[in-house]
Amino acid sequence: MKSRHLAAAIMATALLTTNAENMNTTTIKLPAEELNITQEWDKVFPKSNKVEHKKVTFPNRYGITLVADVYMPKGAKGPLPAVAVCGPFGAVKEQSSGLYAQEMAERGFYALAFDPSFTGESGGHPRYMTSPDINTEDFSAAVDYLVTNPMVEPEAVGIIGICGWGGIALNAAASDPRIKATVASTMYDMSRVDSNGYFDSADSAEARNEMRKTLAAQRTEDFRTGTPKPGGGVPDVLPEDAPQFFKDYHAYYKTERGYHPRSLNSNGGRNVTAVIPWINSPLMSRIDEIENAVMIVHGEKAHSFYFGSDAYKRLNVTPGKDNNKLFMVIPGASHTDLYDQKDKIPFDAIESFFHEYLN
Repeated sequence: MKSRHLAAAIMATALLTTNAENMNTTTIKLPAEELNITQEWDKVFPKSNKVEHKKVTFPNRYGITLVADVYMPKGAKGPLPAVAVCGPFGAVKEQSSGLYAQEMAERGFYALAFDPSFTGESGGHPRYMTSPDINTEDFSAAVDYLVTNPMVEPEAVGIIGICGWGGIALNAAASDPRIKATVASTMYDMSRVDSNGYFDSADSAEARNEMRKTLAAQRTEDFRTGTPKPGGGVPDVLPEDAPQFFKDYHAYYKTERGYHPRSLNSNGGRNVTAVIPWINSPLMSRIDEIENAVMIVHGEKAHSFYFGSDAYKRLNVTPGKDNNKLFMVIPGASHTDLYDQKDKIPFDAIESFFHEYLN
């Protein structure tokens, strides 16, 4: 890590000291990124005997290589309707997104679950960073891969975002019309929660400025040490006064049900300074301009319900068409129930939604 920072500093110095006539130049070769891709099955859910599975890679527009699991129906000839899946925020493709993708493949879709930039088996340095722009781009990069794949019908591509990736999915749908249908499941608005706190409890300039001072000090320290400080994932031991939704997170990320060694939430979490851009870059600022279909799914008992409800209110029905914006409430379901509880995740409704709008 320190060598990468040193190389970057040397490169910056070289660029600054090159004179206007370009009389002196310095070429520095940085080490190529090496990806460690696991070939054996290491998901937190059992492998289906109804699908074929393989690992693939593709670049995003920033040159970061993403690693994904592809699931498709056994014996499928194509071209097929396709979906790209990511989330929850801080999870990896071996967790919820893979479960969703495998289920969609069982239902006839070419399904891709990917690790976002800086996370899991995907590339990007420093590790465990996040970005509203780059992470939105990750979804469009997955669409790049799908629309150019001979197994996929290019006009029948949708996306599924889970938890924080639900809001990112809506952001991607607003910027990329190739995405014909979008499902946001148990969604978070990450810029809202990072800048306002849970339930908007810290929505003030004073609170945000105090947070900015803390983050700025951490940036200075990270630069000195050459290593970003991890923010910490779900703790191993919860405090006695932990709210129920923290307990729900613990029951998923820290137990056999959902723990994975590459998952940020199961381990050290994203970097402390990863929150910086989310404070000043409001997500979903153009979702009222989405013309293609959107389905927001939320558990009735989810602490995050207000994110999905408020996002739905900002969606506009496409003029001259039937209402292609849907909000589905799952009775009695919590936020994390829609991570992996197949009796509560409305896969039948999700399948019908995609079949209707990926025509």
